[in-house]
Amino acid sequence: MRPDSESGRRGEAEHPLVHIFADESCLGNQFEGRRNPGAAAGLIERFDARRGWHRRDFAHFDPDTTNNRMALVSGIAGLGALKRSCRVVFTSDSQYLVKGMKEWVHGWARRGWRRKGGPIENLDLWQELARAAARHRVQWRWTKGHAEDVKNAYADHLAVTAARERRSTGGLIPSAFETWLAEAREKERFLDFLDVPDGAFEADPQPPPVPPP
Repeated sequence: MRPDSESGRRGEAEHPLVHIFADESCLGNQFEGRRNPGAAAGLIERFDARRGWHRRDFAHFDPDTTNNRMALVSGIAGLGALKRSCRVVFTSDSQYLVKGMKEWVHGWARRGWRRKGGPIENLDLWQELARAAARHRVQWRWTKGHAEDVKNAYADHLAVTAARERRSTGGLIPSAFETWLAEAREKERFLDFLDVPDGAFEADPQPPPVPPP
């Protein structure tokens, strides 16, 4: 075996490839002057060639929040649940989250965590997310919401359910993805979906800046 192949295998073992599909929900955004309950939730999965899929779900409920805050919490909760440094493909339909982590945070950090137009909205969560992401090599992917992306649809289901039922999972729990998919297929949805691993990974060239403590 060539030395570069050996180092590549060691890197894969030391930093396993994990996919996180996350979404957010906020109920009652159309109303003013009232509390808007919401949730952040997602699916974390890893494929093992011998054992197959290893999947877990997470959900975090907030009694009064916004979609943007829950998008950031989905990143904090998802990345924070990983016990070791990983290569992570993080998929979300939130442009606010994905564009923010790929572009905005770097400019904010250069300006001392400020932006030209004034204070940074949700600065506390942006900085917490940057700290969580710094432990991993992350590829941030955007997907169009409500566009038959199966795992994004499942993450949306988790977030909406958690918001409506006003509950958090309190960490990772066994995933119900396979059951949810079977039920969806009974309704003739996602019939063409193949549950095969996606091994493509390319970490974003600029890791997130770590904010001061």
